[in-house]
Amino acid sequence: MTLEEIIFAFVLAGSILSAMLWVLFGQLTVRKLRKNPKTKEALGMEYASGWDIVNVASALAMPRSWSRKLEKSPLSFLHAKSDLLFENTNKFDQILGATFYWLLMASGLSGALLVFFNFLGLID
Repeated sequence: MTLEEIIFAFVLAGSILSAMLWVLFGQLTVRKLRKNPKTKEALGMEYASGWDIVNVASALAMPRSWSRKLEKSPLSFLHAKSDLLFENTNKFDQILGATFYWLLMASGLSGALLVFFNFLGLID
């Protein structure tokens, strides 16, 4: 196996695992938050179906200071309300959300970098 194939295998495995965590996090945590009238409107803007799952995961995964800055910006309606989400989720939900979010970001960035490096001819 070449280096490119090994990297691709890790990117593919990360993508598949993040897809499974997307469904798990959506069913276990976000579904509960959607049903709660207090948190229903605090999940951020949904660009496409299921995007609120990423909004909630990012609010739970990012440092609280970053989330507070995003919530005070003019585009705050795009971001989920982290303080309210932390009040209405347990530790398992928070760890699951952070794991899902960072795995999604890492596999997406790694895949894009792999394509870019392949385009430049840096990987054979």
